[in-house]
Amino acid sequence: MKTYKFDAVVIGSGCAGYNCADWLFDLGMKNIALMTEGKLAGTSRNTGSDKQTYYKLSLAGDDGDSILGMAETLFSGGAMDGDVALAEAANSAKSFMKLVNLGMRFPTNEYGEYVGYKTDHDPYCRATSIGPYTSKKMTEVLEEAVEKKGIAILDGAQAIKILTEGGKAAGVLAINTKNTSEVEYIAVNAPNVVIATGGPSAVYKDNVYPTSHTGNSSLALEAGAVFGNLSEWQYGLASTDFRWNVSGTYQQVLPRYISVDKDGVEREFLLDYFATPEEALKNVFLKGYEWPFDVRKIHGSSYIDLIIYHENVILGRDVFMDFRREPTGLEGGFDGLDEVSYGYLKNSDALIPLPIERLKKMNPGAISLYMDHGIDITKDPLRVAVCAQHNNGGIRIDSNWQTNVPGLYAAGEAAGSLGIFRPGGTALNSCQVGSMRAAEHIVYDSNNKHSERFEEIALAAKAEADAIIAATKADKSTVLAQREKYGKRMSQNFAFLRDIPSMEKALADIKSDKLTFTEDNKWREIYELPHLFKNLDIIRMQEAIAEVISYTAKEFGSRGSGFVLSGGNFMDRCPVPEVASGREKIVTVKKTDELKIECIDVKPIPKSRDLWFEKVWGKYRERTEK
Repeated sequence: MKTYKFDAVVIGSGCAGYNCADWLFDLGMKNIALMTEGKLAGTSRNTGSDKQTYYKLSLAGDDGDSILGMAETLFSGGAMDGDVALAEAANSAKSFMKLVNLGMRFPTNEYGEYVGYKTDHDPYCRATSIGPYTSKKMTEVLEEAVEKKGIAILDGAQAIKILTEGGKAAGVLAINTKNTSEVEYIAVNAPNVVIATGGPSAVYKDNVYPTSHTGNSSLALEAGAVFGNLSEWQYGLASTDFRWNVSGTYQQVLPRYISVDKDGVEREFLLDYFATPEEALKNVFLKGYEWPFDVRKIHGSSYIDLIIYHENVILGRDVFMDFRREPTGLEGGFDGLDEVSYGYLKNSDALIPLPIERLKKMNPGAISLYMDHGIDITKDPLRVAVCAQHNNGGIRIDSNWQTNVPGLYAAGEAAGSLGIFRPGGTALNSCQVGSMRAAEHIVYDSNNKHSERFEEIALAAKAEADAIIAATKADKSTVLAQREKYGKRMSQNFAFLRDIPSMEKALADIKSDKLTFTEDNKWREIYELPHLFKNLDIIRMQEAIAEVISYTAKEFGSRGSGFVLSGGNFMDRCPVPEVASGREKIVTVKKTDELKIECIDVKPIPKSRDLWFEKVWGKYRERTEK
């Protein structure tokens, strides 16, 4: 077992992980490391949308934006702590400008104003973008900054346990995924651990996360951390041959929607559901602005998601967006469009024939990114489905992104910092602010010390892992088949359509599979061990997520991206109504002997904070000049 000793270790090599390591170094903590399963893996580097959005405080025009105003927007989404909302707003400009100074070319006008646009749930034009690869570029510039500083990177190290002593973080145990000849453990002695492993994406079979991203949130669950809002996901339309969100311009150019049955018979299907072509076109356009499935919009743009699910899952037809042909209603021109759709295309100089030509005009990068992955949407239709895209919940953190376990922090999508609804792009702001806040707290405020019993603790954890490995060795591998089974069940029962009786049965099956994990999951070759431990992470997180989704459905009804069925056909669009008081609560879950669920009040936005300069300055010096 290789052993390292650092003052802090960051797990994850996405935007949040690299940013946290970079801030730790700049704030004076040099003996640090970043641990990753694979430098080129993860969501930040490998995902996006038509123009992936970064949501920040307005830095242009005369909108009259403010830190408190942005905090109130974030807080108003429901089930979000006010102190976290305030921290995300207060540090938005600082985090954004760091990226600019590292080389992110966010657009400005001739005077240097960072102009923006409105996104969903956004009262101002706070959103900005550099195109489809915004988070990819963020990862690259932050990675370059970390590498220039010579920060240690433990590549090919898959964390399998957070080590604790006396309820505090003590380090990490990992396996070396690059060693395929024998089991090799890596033990990191560190009193400060930051989990930046992204969302628990692999719990679902139908998801838009890149295949290289699987998450690892159960590390915190097993360490005793509390989770919050695990029921609050975003689901939406995505391409499936290459996983990518088909939001924004992909919808606003008004593609033709077709489905194909098993005999190859094609039909344009939206007119089977909408009364007129004009109504169908209006809601396709709105789907660009309102991409996530939203139960409040099932009589509008989110009806598109229900239709596609019905065609795809219920009728068993493959669904495609076709950019090569006009949809019904546009054959004779654009006069039949609603005012908003027509005005958008007119202002974009895109009142031109064919969706693909409109896409070339407004966002050519949206075409080339598919070309980069072997898909030519100028020649072939694009296969799509409704997929899981982002978990707004996660590991519960305070306004310093520290968990209830001292010395253990969470940043990025792994952190449960967001509420039921959120403006598009807030995830990127949250991951930058949260990872910076965690770094500041570690350097200035953490009192956690290196464990004097670290070797003993690490060896005990190794013995547990050895026992799992020994119990699952076999002549035939089942780990990938089990993952398929786990993910399929989750997508069928705990995604955007939620039937309480079906969820209760599926939850019982998840609990049963968790108990028989070592009997069901078998490996044959050493290289399969990362899959084995990933399956263990998946089944643990599925149980926690399923428990919270079931609880939330019963207590608070339909909300966000969760459509709780009332017993009828979901196409009738009659969900169990939302209990509005639930927006003032956060549903938490923690592992004790079993999983324990609690419903707690959200923290309000701090309104009585001290803004007197001399007092703040004095406290700042006292805190930072140690």
